[in-house]
Amino acid sequence: MLAPSSALMLEQGWQTRGARGSLQNLKKFNNQDFNQLRALCLSQGLLFEDATFPAYVSSIGPNLLPADKLWQIQWKRPTEFQRNPYLITDGVSRFDIKQGEIGDCWMLAALGSLTLQKQFLENILPKDQGFQDDYAGIFHFRFWQYGDWVDVVIDDRLPFLNGRYLSVHPRTSNEFWPSLLEKAYAKFRGSYQNLHGGYLSDALVDLTGGIQMQFSLRDPPPDLEEILKAADKSQCLMGCSTSGQPRRNIELGNGIVQGHAYTVTGAVKIRYKNGWKHIIRIWNPWGHGEWKGPWSDNSPQWDHVEPKWREALLRDKDDGEFWMSCENFQEQFSWLYICNSTPAFLDFGDQHCTTWSMERHVSLWSPVLATGRNNYSPGAVSTNPQYFFKVPDYAPNTYNVVISLMQKHAKGMQDAKNLKIGFFITMENSEVLKQNFSVTRDVTNYFILSPGTYGVVPATTEDQEFEFLLRIFTKNQDHNKNPNSLPSPVLPMDGSRQNQDSSYKAVFLRYAKQGSAIDASQLQQLLNEVILQDEMTSLGGRFSFDSCRGILALMDLNSNGQLTLQEFGSLWRSLTKYMDIFSKEDRNHSGFLDVSELKSAIERAGLAANEQLLRLMTLRYGDAARRIGFSDFVYCMLRLETVTRESQRQGLGTWQQGSLQSQTGGSGRRCVSKLSRGRITNFDDGNGARPVPDSCHKATSEQAPALRGERGPRGAAASNRNENSRCSSQNDLRGKVD
Repeated sequence: MLAPSSALMLEQGWQTRGARGSLQNLKKFNNQDFNQLRALCLSQGLLFEDATFPAYVSSIGPNLLPADKLWQIQWKRPTEFQRNPYLITDGVSRFDIKQGEIGDCWMLAALGSLTLQKQFLENILPKDQGFQDDYAGIFHFRFWQYGDWVDVVIDDRLPFLNGRYLSVHPRTSNEFWPSLLEKAYAKFRGSYQNLHGGYLSDALVDLTGGIQMQFSLRDPPPDLEEILKAADKSQCLMGCSTSGQPRRNIELGNGIVQGHAYTVTGAVKIRYKNGWKHIIRIWNPWGHGEWKGPWSDNSPQWDHVEPKWREALLRDKDDGEFWMSCENFQEQFSWLYICNSTPAFLDFGDQHCTTWSMERHVSLWSPVLATGRNNYSPGAVSTNPQYFFKVPDYAPNTYNVVISLMQKHAKGMQDAKNLKIGFFITMENSEVLKQNFSVTRDVTNYFILSPGTYGVVPATTEDQEFEFLLRIFTKNQDHNKNPNSLPSPVLPMDGSRQNQDSSYKAVFLRYAKQGSAIDASQLQQLLNEVILQDEMTSLGGRFSFDSCRGILALMDLNSNGQLTLQEFGSLWRSLTKYMDIFSKEDRNHSGFLDVSELKSAIERAGLAANEQLLRLMTLRYGDAARRIGFSDFVYCMLRLETVTRESQRQGLGTWQQGSLQSQTGGSGRRCVSKLSRGRITNFDDGNGARPVPDSCHKATSEQAPALRGERGPRGAAASNRNENSRCSSQNDLRGKVD
């Protein structure tokens, strides 16, 4: 039966837009309103002091430090010891973070991963604050708590012990977002003491509101390399942890710290000697201390890697980040954690024509509803609340259901003891199909289920009530979509539609700031934050303002210096196409295309260019090694596409005699391309003409072919997967770290 007190919400992501607890209608932690409190302080000329999380030992916690040291804590505002403090300088990066005296590597490892995925970061780090305008000593951050987003207000007094940060150290002396965000999370969890030791999986969920899964590396899934690659491609947050005694961090001779959490920042397959090698990039929240084995910064393995790959991947600095092989990764680490708003990475890169839907239930489990002494036995199923879901007809041998059960602690009891909780999956005839129990805050598992109706029964092994949040993710195929169509990039939405069918309309309206058009500055922000969120893609450089002016001029049909929604839709389709082409041609994952790869990319787009034109394009848009990054590739291809289209429209089938006069639009030129006697004399972007030789060939008139996402080796791997989850059960030693 469906519990009458449950709250059911069918969602296409995390939250229903505008609902209380959504990012558009935040819950106020401790009923504190940031805007009202700041306005009050500004009107009275005062700096905010937070009475609900005071500059006192109660906010530190009674057991974090010896009593004599607790009373030596001093609280200081950044303005008291820095002349020009900033919340953020030069963007947000994992390298801004250096762990302090508190053992919260589990939270900082999650935060380090968050900095790589801007769509999540901006949800927790509001931009309406700082030390310059309207400074009143008050800041706020957002965290996800049992299905709701809450806004946590703090003052900016930070704890110091003997003149040193007690909390996280900012690597740049005048940048304070890490320290202030950590303080807000300490308030959210009850005290700084409650950050001293924890679970990376919990922090990933608190910072994203997403679904997390973890894999035991002692018994890894057979397709671990494929999972890592798919998770990286799907822009998931990833972390890992080592085993060890609680509250003791022992650094081994090979540089790995026991009982510690790390961030997984990348996973690539590179050519090595006469074959290929899967390597993984990992970051230590200490900000130093690295792996000293194979594939470390100075290891001889890099001598057998092509220079362009080595240049793109290797960062020879003592910043806590290092590479290691997948084999060493499994040997040195105990758990792998993956988190995203939907379980998209389980599609293994094949995200065409699929979406993930979510049902959410909030209710109370009571032992009086169970039968017998064994409250979680299959015999108790019929008397406990059941939640039904349907599995549609879908491709076999692919994971299509993910279930997450989270126990809700009472307010102010964030560090309360976890019960052993779990769930049953039942068939329509009440036969118990699966069960999964663990002593953790949440139990998550993924399954391959055949079409039909199933029930989920939450339960606990203990004779105790518990309030829970149950989320059921089911995979659906959109049969109305063209299976050959290109997927949209994963977009940094506000959480209401963070899945594979994200719409360019939502992105446009967001950056248009409720207007009807976007200008070059807004376009630049959109492209850099949405398109370049993948680190490998961003290696080639960001979209400059001048290039965005040029792109806008190419797409601005009304010549008014702005893009309408319809014009942006055309640009979005081109961006999606060129993202797919670039990723396919960038075979070494360097973030650049060399001359041969550029030629192949042009041909894949249905265009053509001879060697001389290629040479000039790489000279104009490439770096010193004549490689073109993604942002320049997009601009170059849009211009080449425009020139080709205009020449065909003018009837210059072989680019014969004739000319295309310059067309202006807004703040930059559309495209100045004079064609005379088979010659393009100008290939101009509004920043100066560039000569192109006589023998430039006409681009083909065929449309770019439909490009399918590569399925990879999934077929063989999938055929070996059975109905049992490959995600190992959690237990008391599942990775609590300091």
